[in-house]
Amino acid sequence: MTDAYIYDAIRTPRGKGRADGALHEVTAARLSAEVLNGLKARNGLEGPVVEDVIWGNATQVAEQGGCLARTAVLASDLDEAIPGLSINRFCASGMEAVNLAANQVRGGAGGAYIAGGVEMMSRVPMGSDGAAIAVDPSIAMRSYFVPQGISADIIATEYGITRDEADAFAVESQKRAAAAWEAGRFARSIHVVRDVNGLPILERDEYMRPGTDMQALGALKPSFKDMGETMPGFDKVALLKYPHLERIEHIHHAGNSSGIVDGAAGVLVASKDWGEAHGLKPRARIRATAKIGTDPTIMLTGPVPVTEKILRESGMAVGDIDLFEVNEAFSSVVLRFMQAFDVDHGRLNVNGGAIAMGHPLGASGAIIIGTLLDEMERSDRETGLATLCVASGMGAATILERV
Repeated sequence: MTDAYIYDAIRTPRGKGRADGALHEVTAARLSAEVLNGLKARNGLEGPVVEDVIWGNATQVAEQGGCLARTAVLASDLDEAIPGLSINRFCASGMEAVNLAANQVRGGAGGAYIAGGVEMMSRVPMGSDGAAIAVDPSIAMRSYFVPQGISADIIATEYGITRDEADAFAVESQKRAAAAWEAGRFARSIHVVRDVNGLPILERDEYMRPGTDMQALGALKPSFKDMGETMPGFDKVALLKYPHLERIEHIHHAGNSSGIVDGAAGVLVASKDWGEAHGLKPRARIRATAKIGTDPTIMLTGPVPVTEKILRESGMAVGDIDLFEVNEAFSSVVLRFMQAFDVDHGRLNVNGGAIAMGHPLGASGAIIIGTLLDEMERSDRETGLATLCVASGMGAATILERV
């Protein structure tokens, strides 16, 4: 089997996912094209030199619909002979794109791929495509459907995670993200978004609130308490599924949950032979990939079983991993991961995460792979694991090994 390597990884800064966000006037196709053009320019990708562009996004409707991957290729400077494949594994779409590209290379189906994803949450609101698991009563009742915020609170209740612990984790994420930006740790991967005149639209993650402290977070009301306890009463649904819980403790709010943002990211994945033929040096080998289905009600626990699976299948142990990137969908998701594997916070999300910088759904998986790779190189670490929880109960993971 052919090994698959990462040759480059870039991302846009993340803009606030609102009408006043810096990227609001940029379409998903154009932002994707920005990333594709950045990878082309940095790596000299002339002609149809990659087999395909595999692009993830979670809300595939309107301007993010219609095989956005192919639209992005045509909107970019890539050769039109390069096709495009759009995929959707919700929050793990960007990671799944990278993993799929890696496994295509491993299997000999092409020498190189560009993989990644995009989400313009200010332009295409989350959930605007509908979802049978939420809107079809026959499926929603059978799966004990609750919204993700309720799921995050169920995790906190089930595993004894307190509001103070969740808030403290969020404060630390903000501090780490601000420190990483000030130290230039994201400089290698950031692709500045520019207008048609070449002037910068966004150069830095816009969502961050580095002045956040425990007092400020303590003043916020839980975001999911009302929907849980009153109409439509999702707490009752959860308690039917988990009768051993006396009640659901609602600890999550806007400050300890991931931010709604716009953003895109891309990764160049290829074989060693392809890299040598094009004069490029690999940065890391994709050692293993994995995905898994999990309980659809608590929904967001996927990082734990998918990490167990990927370690088992790769013959590795938690102690073999130097650095972890766990997507910060909600504080409880990452705190549960740390609890399950006894992972010290000094090895995990060392430059902050989605609570501070935001979670552009379809792009986040590719973003955390690039962030992990940059930090492995900066801190001279050999192995890293990136993982995300996924809506409706799934998990995805990737293990990188520096070359």
